[in-house]
Amino acid sequence: MPRIFCIANQKGGVGKTTTTLNLAAGLAQLGQRVLVIDLDPQGNATMGSGIDKRSLALSVYDVLLGSAGIAEARVRCASGGFDVLGANRELAGAEIELVSLERREQRLRDAVSAAADYDFVLIDCPPSLSLLTLNGLCCAQGVIVPMQCEYFALEGLSDLVNTIKQVHGNLNRELQVSGLLRVMYDARITLQNQVSEQLKAHFGDKVFDTVIPRNVRLAEAPSYGQPGVVFDPASKGAQAFVAFARELLQRVGATGSAATSEPSLPHVPG
Repeated sequence: MPRIFCIANQKGGVGKTTTTLNLAAGLAQLGQRVLVIDLDPQGNATMGSGIDKRSLALSVYDVLLGSAGIAEARVRCASGGFDVLGANRELAGAEIELVSLERREQRLRDAVSAAADYDFVLIDCPPSLSLLTLNGLCCAQGVIVPMQCEYFALEGLSDLVNTIKQVHGNLNRELQVSGLLRVMYDARITLQNQVSEQLKAHFGDKVFDTVIPRNVRLAEAPSYGQPGVVFDPASKGAQAFVAFARELLQRVGATGSAATSEPSLPHVPG
């Protein structure tokens, strides 16, 4: 079975898609077989992989409704070296259709269980607690939380941790918080340094050692349909994501892919 991670944060604009695509490309460069699942109806991960979401013959929508399998619907991101289960506007209507289906929270898990030819599956979740996000959380073993080192980010983190604990208790006993990834980081800003230190003090080794700097090349890359790791490998942002991929591999190798204990994040400071 592949190791499955949701990239999630209920706060928008924190770099979930950027994290998903660049982590995927970094892992692919390190020899891993990777599938990216785009669970956001906006389809940004799809477009950022150089895939035209409007021309998709099959998408994650078809997989969730059971009319296609992942092997049929996946598309190759040639530049990044990974596969993509793409999304488009059709996915926005999937939630209404899923409500009446059996195992509505487990549809993605059932589909991914048949995709054994990957080392990692990375799920790009929408910035809301929806039935789509719930499918991602029910499918995953771990959640990677990209977050900016700003005061209000802590409030969004508290909501997400509570959601993960509820899903762990009721729907997916494997689910845990894999770690917090500090993104768009600017060491020149005093507040960001203070929040970063606060995160490390409260959450300890749940904070990844790697820090992703604010980097214009990462922001430019999606308009060229490439992950930043491929678009400008020499940029600080690209190098940071490759380092993050190495760190994740080390952590997974040390701890294994499954986790049956309660998510171990302490109380979020308010």
